[in-house]
Amino acid sequence: MKEVHEAFGWIDWSVVVVYMIFTTVLGERLSGKQATIKDFFLGGKSLPWWAVTGSMIATEISALTFIGVPGGVYAAQGDWTYLQWGIGSIIARFAVGYWLVPLYYEKEIYSPYDFMGNRLGEGVRRLVTGLFSLGAVLGASVRVVVTAVILKAVTGMDAMLCIVVIGAFAVLWTFLGGMQTVIWTDVIQFCLFILGGLLALGWLVGTLGWDQIVSLNQSTAPDGTAIDKMRIFNLASPFTEEGRALKYTLWVGLLAMPFQNFAAFGIDQLNTQRMFCCGSAKDARKAMCWSSVSIVITLVMLAVGSGLFAWYQVHQPNADLAAAFAKDTNNVFPAWIVTVIPTGLSGLILAGAFAAAISSLDSVLAALSQTSLSIFYGRKNLEDESKGKERVMQSRIAVCIWGVVLTIVTLGLWIAYENNKDNDLIGLAFGMVAYTFGPLLGILLAAIFLKGRNLTPGLIIGSFLSIFFVAWFRPEILIFFESVGAKDVAEAIVNSRPTLVSEWFFPINAGLTLFCGWIGKVILDSIARRKAD
Repeated sequence: MKEVHEAFGWIDWSVVVVYMIFTTVLGERLSGKQATIKDFFLGGKSLPWWAVTGSMIATEISALTFIGVPGGVYAAQGDWTYLQWGIGSIIARFAVGYWLVPLYYEKEIYSPYDFMGNRLGEGVRRLVTGLFSLGAVLGASVRVVVTAVILKAVTGMDAMLCIVVIGAFAVLWTFLGGMQTVIWTDVIQFCLFILGGLLALGWLVGTLGWDQIVSLNQSTAPDGTAIDKMRIFNLASPFTEEGRALKYTLWVGLLAMPFQNFAAFGIDQLNTQRMFCCGSAKDARKAMCWSSVSIVITLVMLAVGSGLFAWYQVHQPNADLAAAFAKDTNNVFPAWIVTVIPTGLSGLILAGAFAAAISSLDSVLAALSQTSLSIFYGRKNLEDESKGKERVMQSRIAVCIWGVVLTIVTLGLWIAYENNKDNDLIGLAFGMVAYTFGPLLGILLAAIFLKGRNLTPGLIIGSFLSIFFVAWFRPEILIFFESVGAKDVAEAIVNSRPTLVSEWFFPINAGLTLFCGWIGKVILDSIARRKAD
């Protein structure tokens, strides 16, 4: 990648530095007054719905879609089947907007965990806050790893140094102005993402022509294998072993991804905190439903991936680039940006990817700070207006602490990523959140449909069973056992598990957690009745 490193010169670096300074200053100017916890964590509930929509899309898209989606299309078996997941995403957003938002806006709450705690008790509030914290740290770490991949590929910069710099900027942005700064900087990233994606696609189409791109993406390989990189639908049945091994099928999009996205947009404080920044349930619903337009950005990046495949069929990469692409297809788009797009513009696009990682991370820091302080102080004490300035300062301290924790976890995840043969960043991201999204969704359903006492023990058991179930299938546990010299244990785990991709964990674990909560309640209610008799 020496050619790429040399192409990213001082002009590009200058653009990155200026962009970061501009975004920081603008975010601070737009942050407004931070006199109370409501100002710091909810933007005073005064943000326009369209800004919240842009912020949600920017957080969702991040560098993961910007780099991982084109790289996935370019890969040997890559195509557009990732788009099928958009079906489940849109279903879930409208379900959240029209079902959950009215429930959340019945009382003034700061998070879904307040809603679940109010219905199921303080024990459940602590459980779901802990699950969210675990999932948020793991999910955010993946987003930062994506950016480390980009910056390492383009600049030759040490990936661990990239991670530390991203963590430092994320703490700074959140420290300056809470959710006001987070959302307005997200809006800037949203605009830059659209600009960068359209610029790249326009360049590819303008140079190669759309007809040639389509022709090369739907052709025949030298060995006679048919190439169809623009295929959208895969109808492989989940009742076959082959179907259960595939992530991007129509059935995953229709049956599994609605659960994942319902949890992501309706339970994950990373997104719901943005909803609560709207002044009314009507505006929150608008923000949620209109965020479905993110699928258009995904479509653009899929087209960019096809364009990159065609580009490197016409302009064969040199041996150095070919080796880098073979090792990790996530290098393809960053390398193309730097070596093809004019100097300065390439710096701007990559600055956007860098800032997007910071934007995703600062969102998580704000959410983690709010939920942890809510548990530490309790809702009423935290919202005491007479201690407004004191609580805001404590919130900023919590942001710094979580920033350090996230950075350390991300460094560990980078080491695991480097040692993992599978470089599928999208799969890594969804695999990480699979640990907690299923249990969180199961607990939310219990709060809505079951209510009452005696649910907590069963929900705790169900949550731990769900986490162990995910760990059984994930590569992290194998890396752990191999690192401590227990290779036989790792092999035994691999041989004992059936074929199942992580996307199915969301409905399975939601059902498992809900069932354990219900059966636990039935048993404890029965015991209580016997004692009463």
